[in-house]
Amino acid sequence: MGKGKAEVGTPKYLANKMKAKGLQKLRWYCQMCEKQCRDENGFKCHTMSESHQRQILLFADNAGRFIDGFSSEFLTGYLQILRRQFGTKRVAANKVYQEYIADRHHLHMNATKWHSLSDFVKYLGRNGHCVADETDKGWFITYIDRDPETLAMQEKMAKKQKMDKDDAERLADFIEEQVRRGKTVDEPSSSGYSELKRANEEETIKIDLKLSIKQPQQQGTPAVVIKRPFDAIDDSKKEKKIKSSSSSGGETKKLSALDELIKEEEQKKEKNNRKDYWLAEGIVVKLVTRSLGEKYYKEKGVVVEVIEKYRAKLKLLETGEKLKVDQAHLETVIPAVGKQILVLNGGYRGCTATLKAINTERYSVTIEIASGPLKGRLVSNVAYEDISKLFV
Repeated sequence: MGKGKAEVGTPKYLANKMKAKGLQKLRWYCQMCEKQCRDENGFKCHTMSESHQRQILLFADNAGRFIDGFSSEFLTGYLQILRRQFGTKRVAANKVYQEYIADRHHLHMNATKWHSLSDFVKYLGRNGHCVADETDKGWFITYIDRDPETLAMQEKMAKKQKMDKDDAERLADFIEEQVRRGKTVDEPSSSGYSELKRANEEETIKIDLKLSIKQPQQQGTPAVVIKRPFDAIDDSKKEKKIKSSSSSGGETKKLSALDELIKEEEQKKEKNNRKDYWLAEGIVVKLVTRSLGEKYYKEKGVVVEVIEKYRAKLKLLETGEKLKVDQAHLETVIPAVGKQILVLNGGYRGCTATLKAINTERYSVTIEIASGPLKGRLVSNVAYEDISKLFV
């Protein structure tokens, strides 16, 4: 009578279950047959079996092909786990290996051309699969993603970030460059006055004043005006004043040229940022349609979410109800002077600002930018529909 299986619940039964479920010792695993033996006796019996002998004969005919195949399979599986679970983060090589061998049907390293994990990591570094560095805590690797789709996506993201650079920043950079250039302009040289020193201290100073005597004007001869030394000094001062006024006029011309450039940049920014959609999260808007019912007409709400640029999910301020509304059925809300608003369209799109004044005749407002590189700038004649109240 054969020996029966261990009874359910006994220690022997639990041990058998644990052995069947978990990993066993690597030295009792046959890669050619893909068979895991539980102990040394089982592995010895397996190596003497006919099926194992046939596999060994096949391996002996072309050992290099089998080892290369096993190495390629191990490399692919290891890199897949590294790419999917860790991405391009720096991680310990042994941690990735532990994740890889968690699958009991994994390909074992002793069947590959690498004798240790260190040799395998060095191979990854030499062939450009990863960036490998050795530390006191062991080898660390960083995956290098060379997937064409990933590279194309990264290139698109870089282009988008370059295009999305705020025009306000470019304008600020331009102004800073102009200021820097203005500082580097040569300053007027200092006056060439120097201390008066005698060449010979014993020598006496002589002053020769040649003053002409005014002759009485004879009839029939033109009058001759003789300038005194003080008159010449006054004339020189006048000439200096004229020169200084002309130079100051040149400076005003430079300032006006800078103003023109700033105006041109703002017009360009206005053109680029003017869109046909204006919804943004966190603003207060008013319902102006009766299609949803009279109870919602003229109700105010906060934009909780923007859906595909032209639709918004609203939360009504009074009832707390949530609605999905098209942009065409909404209008902006103008708060009291001094309140915070968000610029929704135009050159300063996306900037938070403070409402300074309301012009009811022109249906426009004056605002002061409160964020970004242009903080503190006053902007006038901003249309009602280009701003809205921020929900606080």
